[in-house]
Amino acid sequence: MPRTPLTRERVLRTAIDLADQEGLDALSMRKLAKAVGVEAMSLYNHVANKDDLLDGIIDLVVAEIYVPRADGDWRAELRRRATSAHEVLLRHRWATGLLGSRVNVGPAMLRYIDATLACLITAGFTYEQADRAWNALDSHIYGFTLQAINFPLDPNEYRSAATQFLHLIPPETHPHMHALATLVIDGTHSGLADFAFGLDLLLDGLNHLLQPS
Repeated sequence: MPRTPLTRERVLRTAIDLADQEGLDALSMRKLAKAVGVEAMSLYNHVANKDDLLDGIIDLVVAEIYVPRADGDWRAELRRRATSAHEVLLRHRWATGLLGSRVNVGPAMLRYIDATLACLITAGFTYEQADRAWNALDSHIYGFTLQAINFPLDPNEYRSAATQFLHLIPPETHPHMHALATLVIDGTHSGLADFAFGLDLLLDGLNHLLQPS
């Protein structure tokens, strides 16, 4: 049976699978070569080095995110973009750190950014406003995603955690924290962070910029 030819696409897809399963720190050229069934040196016919590998896999992740249209409702398009990005980054839990720590100029990333700018410019924002707008949106996406990935409690543990720590925030010294924790304990409030809440605040603020003074 003929061996499946090794391609850059296959190398990058395998690297993504390994990073998804074991984390980015566990991704090595040697482990990747073993996963695709070649010697490590053969990988360098398809990726120049580890940096090229990282740039390649993050661009494939970005390609999974919804690209906003300039001819649609800008709020709906940016909301769909943000929700899609958050979902994609939760699937690839290692990717948010790479997005925030590297200059990404792959074809998918360039298309993604240019389409986002086009959506904002077509809606009536200036280039300066559009630049700040998509960066503010991405800061919300990345920050919320990192918190969701790293927060030490599962949602079903919030009530028990609030009960456990309630004595540390007595109403005499921390009345507002105590009141909030009590709402979580009695089930009135879930305590869960809400991605859409922050996203709507940003979109409302951006919409205000478009309104005549």
